[in-house]
Amino acid sequence: MEFLGVAVSMLGLFVGFGVLIGLLFGFFGMGGSFLVTPALIVMGYKTDVAVASGLAFVFGTSVIATLKHRDLGQVDYKLGVLMIAGTTAGIEVGRIGLHWMQDLGVANTFVSVTYVALLGGIGMFVTYRAMGDDGGGISHDVDEDVDADDIPEIAKTIQSYDIPPMMSLRGGIKVSLWMILLVAFATGLLSGLLGVGGGFIRMPALFYLVGVPVPVAVGTDLFEIVFSGGIGSFLYAMDGAVNLGIVIPLLAGSAFGARLGAAATSIVDEDDIKVYFGVMLLLGAVAVAVREVGGILEMPVLDIVSLVIILGAATLVSGAVVVSSIRELRSESSTRATPAD
Repeated sequence: MEFLGVAVSMLGLFVGFGVLIGLLFGFFGMGGSFLVTPALIVMGYKTDVAVASGLAFVFGTSVIATLKHRDLGQVDYKLGVLMIAGTTAGIEVGRIGLHWMQDLGVANTFVSVTYVALLGGIGMFVTYRAMGDDGGGISHDVDEDVDADDIPEIAKTIQSYDIPPMMSLRGGIKVSLWMILLVAFATGLLSGLLGVGGGFIRMPALFYLVGVPVPVAVGTDLFEIVFSGGIGSFLYAMDGAVNLGIVIPLLAGSAFGARLGAAATSIVDEDDIKVYFGVMLLLGAVAVAVREVGGILEMPVLDIVSLVIILGAATLVSGAVVVSSIRELRSESSTRATPAD
């Protein structure tokens, strides 16, 4: 009976975690395995099982979220296909590298340190830039050309490099094919190496480096993750590393959360999206750093603290997304109900 109670508790934990992460995944185009993988490691699963199961979860959730973004017209299929081409090679290189490091016994440390550096660095950058915006933001109407004033300066510089062939993207944007492939390979490498869909670096890269609107960056990122997550899951499954007992309950919860999060991107102000995104990454970096310090100092209690931070981060940011969505819906409803002068 005690074993049954533990099993039910674990099932409930995974389903609830799946709802929270699904919402984040649909809203940001990331948030799946970058939280799931370290959480599973904290819970005692081997690194390759945590990575493989994280990728399998990413695959299933991205399918659900992409379908919703497609309905909202927020997917650039041309950009997505180009990203897939570069990502595929990166995943295979990353997978080989992870197995090599695991044989050397340094995989856990490498994954943890890299998580902290990437999550913290990107989180601080995105939050700083979002807090410094004057509130303009890119229009949610992704069928219109992007206003030059809304494109980040870094993206303007990259778009100015006329290195053939040049690709025309949604919003009237033109950028070199080679820059797209470079971003794709780098995120594919991370996907195979760290068990992440790559969204936490690809989504800001598509906006800050390529210059596509935030909703399109999220939707196209998710479209690409369908393939990168699927390829990564298949390769790890061939090695017997995917634990379906983890993946299935997570997907059961994320089926609802992912569609809710995707719908919220067409409601919530884009500056808010970027702030929430940055805060999510910073909290994730703190959680992984705490766990790593606990391992160095041989203090198992810090593993629990790390897991609490991860779950708390998902709950906090998910709640903020829901509250912002409700506030925006009420504001729109009030505006429609007010008679025109």
